[in-house]
Amino acid sequence: MWFSLLIAAAGPAWSIEEPARLRVFASVLPIQTFVKAVGGERVTTEVMVLPGHSPATYDPSPKQVAALAEADLYIRVGVPFETAWMKRIQTANPDMPILDLRDGLRLRSQEAHDHAHEHEQNAVSTQQHAQERMADASSESAAAKEMEMDPHIWTSPLLARKMAIAIRDRLTALDPAGAELYAENQQRFDAELLNLHQSIQSRLAGLGNRTFLVYHPAWGYFADTYKLQQIPIERAGKEPGPRRLSALIAQAQDTGTRAIFVQPEFDQRTAQQIARSINGRVEAVTPLAADYMDNLQRFAAILADANSVSEAKVPETGNLDPSADAQ
Repeated sequence: MWFSLLIAAAGPAWSIEEPARLRVFASVLPIQTFVKAVGGERVTTEVMVLPGHSPATYDPSPKQVAALAEADLYIRVGVPFETAWMKRIQTANPDMPILDLRDGLRLRSQEAHDHAHEHEQNAVSTQQHAQERMADASSESAAAKEMEMDPHIWTSPLLARKMAIAIRDRLTALDPAGAELYAENQQRFDAELLNLHQSIQSRLAGLGNRTFLVYHPAWGYFADTYKLQQIPIERAGKEPGPRRLSALIAQAQDTGTRAIFVQPEFDQRTAQQIARSINGRVEAVTPLAADYMDNLQRFAAILADANSVSEAKVPETGNLDPSADAQ
């Protein structure tokens, strides 16, 4: 009995204290998925843009901002809310490093007119805002340039492979003791991403129609990777005018497009109008899903089914008249 008591008393001294987990914030759900895949049990992840919300209009909650003060790393991709909130995010935790996953990647511009003009219009609503902008002209210029670029880099599995490497390297720098784990996890995740890419590539290889309609131009990197052309319905956050709407319908009819992709958080009325005109259907697919692999496979499957028209004509990029946007 005394031996059992001795062991019980000595128990805590024999216990091995688990290392503190890194606390990492990711801007959107797919990036959180990447961090979980690479970081494993050594990392706790949190996401800024919660499910069902748009990265264009999202406002972090006070609880999220407070939690940032305890974070070890913030990972950004340049979605619109970050442009407005980045200074406040840094203020919440000045010592927190920020990993920008766009670094080193070849970025594409937005499908249509950039959001910078809209951003400026909102900013000049008062004289005070105009004066603030003049005082911080260089910062405003950088923000406007950032808004011109497409932030949806994760929609390409090939770019996701590069992002996973960047995540591995930053986690290793913050937590050298976990280097071996991070390397193993990244290699495993890389193999999964490569398999995903090859599967999608094979599925889409024989499409006769390589254009697809989307409400919001969020699939540009996916389209570039698989030699497709996305045609956005809304541009710079604005609905199409009558002329452009007619052009969209005509192009869909010409190519044989039968599906229009809409993110669940967006209004579907214009997409439904086009779908009725082309005897097609509206498909709700989001690039923001946490189940990254399954989501891209689902998107590719729907796209392949909708565009499997071998005799369809493939229009050249730029067939739509940009001047029709405001009509």
